[in-house]
Amino acid sequence: MARADRQAAVAEIVESFNDATGAVLTEYRGLTVKQLQELRRSLGENANYAVVKNTLAKIAATEVGIDGFDDLLTGPTAIAFIKGDVVEAAKGLRDFAKANPTLVIKGGVLDGNILDASEIAKLADLESREVLLGKLAGAMLASLSQAVYLLNAPLAQAARLAGALEAKAQEDPSILAGGAGAAAAEPVAAEEASAPAADEAQDEAPADEAPAADEAAATSDEGDTTEA
Repeated sequence: MARADRQAAVAEIVESFNDATGAVLTEYRGLTVKQLQELRRSLGENANYAVVKNTLAKIAATEVGIDGFDDLLTGPTAIAFIKGDVVEAAKGLRDFAKANPTLVIKGGVLDGNILDASEIAKLADLESREVLLGKLAGAMLASLSQAVYLLNAPLAQAARLAGALEAKAQEDPSILAGGAGAAAAEPVAAEEASAPAADEAQDEAPADEAPAADEAAATSDEGDTTEA
């Protein structure tokens, strides 16, 4: 390969590393061209699956600051440069490897950290971003519904209590302390209290008027005596 071609190839791998959120290294020995095409289609837009030369991949990894790739870059190597959900792409590679055992997952890199094959397998066992977001949204809705219920519960309880109290008051008005039953009793007491006072006033009035009548009679008698 000419020097210019090597530089162009390295630059292309460097760009793929920089644009990817993660990368998974595989050995594709034994896979047919058709199987490789199926693998690319299964990954969809989540990853760009490219066959690379190990020497050029080592140079590109060094340029982007990835250390520890040398041990993984052995044998026929193809790299899945993941642009979307890393977990989803790892699942796709795992499932394809189960159906096509000739595909060997050797390891990868995520956020600058080197991952071995077992760590890639653990990554594939995680729930995808969409599933996690769905669970988070469900948990938030559940919390919101619970908050609304807690806010409405006192109002509903107060309404039920008021309704029960109203029904009970209709059956027995006297349960309303200070209400209609107590008010009705007060005028009766007032009338009973005022009746004796009126009777006493009537009894006392003639007693007060009697002396005045006697005095008037005495004055009249005196006048008659004088004229005589």
